[in-house]
Amino acid sequence: MRVAIFTTDTIANFISALSAPLDEPVLNGAPHTSGCFRTGSGSGCFTGHFLMTASLLLQFLPAIDELRRPAEVTAEFETVLQRCGFDFHGVFRRHRSAGEMTHPVLSARWPAGWGETYVERKYVLIDPTVRYLGRSRHGFRWQEALAAFAGDPHRKRMDRMMVEARIFGLKDGYIFPVHGRTGLLGFLSIGGQQVSLTSMEMTLFEGLAKKIFLKLSDLAGPQDARCDAVADVQVTRRELEVLQHLAEGMTSNEISAELGLSRHTVDWYMSALQDKLQARNRHHAVAVAFRMGLVS
Repeated sequence: MRVAIFTTDTIANFISALSAPLDEPVLNGAPHTSGCFRTGSGSGCFTGHFLMTASLLLQFLPAIDELRRPAEVTAEFETVLQRCGFDFHGVFRRHRSAGEMTHPVLSARWPAGWGETYVERKYVLIDPTVRYLGRSRHGFRWQEALAAFAGDPHRKRMDRMMVEARIFGLKDGYIFPVHGRTGLLGFLSIGGQQVSLTSMEMTLFEGLAKKIFLKLSDLAGPQDARCDAVADVQVTRRELEVLQHLAEGMTSNEISAELGLSRHTVDWYMSALQDKLQARNRHHAVAVAFRMGLVS
C-alpha cells in the first residue's frame, strides 16, 4: 500500500475525522486494517498499525493532564508504548551542568544491565543518537543518527555501541527532541523491536514527547528542579568558532589557518573554553558542548 506524506493540515484533518459525526469521514476497509478519511478540507490514507497507534496517542494525550503522580504517568505511558510496539523508553532532561556524565532522568525503562553498561563504557560521550539532537529539531530514527556520523573519528566506537545495544534487545528506536525558547530542553527515546513509523505517527509522537516531558517536569520534586537549573556559560563568538571547528575534527594548526589566528591564540581560546565548560580536555569540551547545544 502506498504511504501518504502527511502535513500539519492533514493531521488536523485526521483528528477532525476521528471526532466527526459518522457520516463525515469515509473509511475504506475493515477497522484496524487500512483505509482513507475525508473531511471538508482534506483527506489521507493510513495503515492498520497507524490507525491503532494514532488512536492510542490521541486518547492518551488529553488523559495525561488528569494524572497526578510521576509513577502514574510512567505506568500509563509504558502501557501505550507497549501497545504501539515499543518495550523501552527514557524521558531525559538535557545536561544542565558541564560536569554531568549522564542525562537527568525523568522516567525510564531499559533492558536490565544496559544502563550500567552505557555509563561504564562512557557511551554518553559518543552516542550518535544524543549527538544528533544538536542537528535536528524533529524526531529521528536511531539508524538515521548513526548514518550522519559516517566520517566521525569515533565511528567504530559508535558501531560497537549500537551492536551492544542490539544484544540487550534495543534493536531499533527513535528519539524525539523537546525544544523551548532557550533551545533543547530534553528528549524522549523509545525502542526495542523494529517498528516503522509513518511521518504522521512521528508527528504525533513529537507532540506526545513534549506533553510527557512537561508533565513529568512539573511533577518533579525540588531536588530535580535544582538539577534543572541552567548553567550560566558565556561563550564569545570567536570561542564558538574555534569550538565548532574543533568539533569538526580540525587541529589547532588547521583552525589557526582557517580563522587567520596564531596557534598560540587558538590554544588560548581552547584553554578558556575548557575552564568555562569545566572540561578535562579538548575532547571532553567538545562532548560537553554537544550536550549543551553549543555546537552541532
